[in-house]
Amino acid sequence: MGTDDVRDGVELTNLDQRLFDGAEATKRDLVDYLDAVAERMIAGLAGRPLTVMRVRPGQQPFMQKNLPKYTPDWVRRVSMWAEASHREVSYALCDDRRTLLWFANQRAVEYHPALFREDRGDRQTHLILDLDPPEGDDSFTAAVQGARLVRQALADDGLDCAVKTSGAKGVHVFVPLDLEAPFEDVAAASRAVAARAERLDPELATTAYIKADRGGKVFLDATRAAGATVAAAYSPRIRPGTPVSFPLGWDELDDVRPGDFTVRTVPRLLGDRDPWAEHMPPPQALPEDLVAEGHTIPIARVQAMHEGKRRARAKRT
Repeated sequence: MGTDDVRDGVELTNLDQRLFDGAEATKRDLVDYLDAVAERMIAGLAGRPLTVMRVRPGQQPFMQKNLPKYTPDWVRRVSMWAEASHREVSYALCDDRRTLLWFANQRAVEYHPALFREDRGDRQTHLILDLDPPEGDDSFTAAVQGARLVRQALADDGLDCAVKTSGAKGVHVFVPLDLEAPFEDVAAASRAVAARAERLDPELATTAYIKADRGGKVFLDATRAAGATVAAAYSPRIRPGTPVSFPLGWDELDDVRPGDFTVRTVPRLLGDRDPWAEHMPPPQALPEDLVAEGHTIPIARVQAMHEGKRRARAKRT
């Protein structure tokens, strides 16, 4: 189909193809959007090993960690050992507009950076809670209420935070850290924040990792630690309408819906602003009491695995 456009030396092709079923957007819309927000988005991607979600015409979306062999030499990368797949993975570092445009041309829709930078691979830059609401028409409202519990639990221990839509139906709460705490302490503190938020309103929120145990409550997901990733601020999502993970002020949450923020609407809504930078507080130290409490709380995935095995045994007997 030939080259439709060249930007920053990147040949952009097939720009009029539909992005995916229900996207209400073309590949050109994706490219134009990422180009419009490039500087603001790269601020959250630069120096971080990057996982993307790509979607090819007529195929299911797929996750890409390892860079393909045809990746241009000028894409910066870092090689890291992946425990899950027992191999070296060559991750991209999306440090500039040219790299972002190359990914856009690869139909990379979602951008999930690591929680650490490659120059400090032993330190997580933010404590993150992912608020996952139950199904239903008011699911986003419930996620917002859950986020406010998290904010209160953090404030009670002297911590400040920023919030954004996940781009799906939930909300992400971020606390920037001073890089003093090792991964296991950040993970512990995340569990403690979730437990404290749950105690503030156990009718609304739950830390139950197993979905069947949540009872229609907002799940306070405290598993964003160490090797995990999270959708970047301004990242599009592979969802109907191609929504975007959008930063908000706490006073704006009641007046919006995730669908307000899409690849078509966000550039106009943003103008020259960078609300993620505006709302993000300065880096903070993790309070010792939070870390100590967190270390008494079992790791959710491990606990869920043991519980799953216990239930399977009970069923058999």
